[in-house]
Amino acid sequence: MFRPLSIFIGTRYTRAKRRNRFVSFISMTSMIGLALGVLAMIVVLSVMNGFQREMSNRILGMVPHATIIGAKPIDDWRPVAEAALKNPEVTAAVPFTEMDGMLSFKGSMQPIQISGIDPAQEGKVSIVTRHIVQGSLEDLKPGEFGVVLGDITARRFRLTVGDKITLIVPEASTAPGGITPRLQRLNVVGIFKVGAELDGTMGLIHMADAAAIAHWEPNQVQSVRLAVKDLYAAPQVSQQVAAGLGAGYKADDWTHTQGSLFSAMKMEKTMIGLLLLMIVAVAAFNIIATLIMVVNDKGADIAILRTIGATPRQIMAIFMVQGTVIGIVGTLIGGVLGVIAALNVSELVGWVERVSGQHIFSSDVYFVSNLPSELQGGDVALICGAGFVLSFLATLYPAYRAAQIQPAHALRYS
Repeated sequence: MFRPLSIFIGTRYTRAKRRNRFVSFISMTSMIGLALGVLAMIVVLSVMNGFQREMSNRILGMVPHATIIGAKPIDDWRPVAEAALKNPEVTAAVPFTEMDGMLSFKGSMQPIQISGIDPAQEGKVSIVTRHIVQGSLEDLKPGEFGVVLGDITARRFRLTVGDKITLIVPEASTAPGGITPRLQRLNVVGIFKVGAELDGTMGLIHMADAAAIAHWEPNQVQSVRLAVKDLYAAPQVSQQVAAGLGAGYKADDWTHTQGSLFSAMKMEKTMIGLLLLMIVAVAAFNIIATLIMVVNDKGADIAILRTIGATPRQIMAIFMVQGTVIGIVGTLIGGVLGVIAALNVSELVGWVERVSGQHIFSSDVYFVSNLPSELQGGDVALICGAGFVLSFLATLYPAYRAAQIQPAHALRYS
């Protein structure tokens, strides 16, 4: 089968033939280095994607995707929920009241964000029902002032189901300071553990009890909580719903409360990706050293090719082909191994833990007690594409030097 001269000779130079074994060896090391760089980049970014997915599922499964807040307490939340559900992006709408306060227990205190909910409907918009480790969400009865706390809060105060704790909330008054504390005794009826910071900052009470603490009517709520199909469309969806309800309502969404966290995770992934790309770049530019050694080794061959009619363009193409072959093969090997490793890294870590008897990610220390991984095709394509481009760029200078070799000079000193 006919092959152009540059492709035929360039591919031959990548294989070991007698005196070329050293050159072939350094070509192989360049290929292996590039493969390892691509493999590491795919695995690390997949693990970061996995952690981001876990944190998104846990945090955004607990906090509201969006809320429709009334200018004053909402007397009947059902018409608001029905109006919200007319939007095709909204999957659920339930009553919701939120207040900030302090928990006090035996002289110790901590800030807390209390959510007033309807236990019968909370499962439509929250994952908390699947993460109750003690007690039950159904034990939140109106008028009994029960509370479901997070695992971190419970461990900090050494609480169990049946204990009593004091909630302190600010209350506007005519006193000189303008605000006086209101104390409410709460009964611990449940403990949840979602494996995120919310385990230490959130508490759940019945919406009727929240209304009583705020001096509202028992059926009044602060807002209607929405669950949406696309989390990143929550700002637009909530604004549309609020606009349809009129001037007495405003919208809020998760980007205002948790947006900084996810922006930080996105920035972290970007910066680590750039740092890992430097590893790939170093491996790719090892091809420069490889090709320069090949050019020096093949000076006489280049001179002979020039004397029998090869043009500088063809000589340049020979070494560009050789470097590109090294880059493509190394990137493909690294890509395949990286995909396999990313798909099995969780099982590999689990096997290491079983064999060693040590927990690498202890649930007592880390929110996520395993090593999650989420392989994204876009990341693999971007990494492999970067490897191809860097490998090609690394061939330009050595190939140009080869094209500038003068036949008479090369043959004289060969």
